[in-house]
Amino acid sequence: QLVESGGGAVQPGESLSLSCTGSSFSIDYYVISWFRQAPGKERERVACLGSVGRPDYADSVKGRFTISRDNAKNTVYLQMNSLKLEATAVYYCAGGASCGGDEWNYWGRGTQVTVSS
Repeated sequence: QLVESGGGAVQPGESLSLSCTGSSFSIDYYVISWFRQAPGKERERVACLGSVGRPDYADSVKGRFTISRDNAKNTVYLQMNSLKLEATAVYYCAGGASCGGDEWNYWGRGTQVTVSS
């Protein structure tokens, strides 16, 4: 199981940092992705990072979001800067075999991010 934390309410242009911690397994051997789902919209993959290789970002967040991981802490982070209103969503992290894959072995329950003026 994965556990997300760090969500909250901010104004446009502000920053938030999310954390995703593996509670019952080691994330060492998994890629970890951040997804988000806004009300009435499909789930969107925001960022993904394996233990090796470069991170992958959705075009909508490139240059503003940064994904990183600390395997020693069994945690993946998502630093979100210059947040926009459309970033409002529930953010989930998931662990799987490939950033480009559709199957994810582990999911978190999500954390709410609200951007409003």
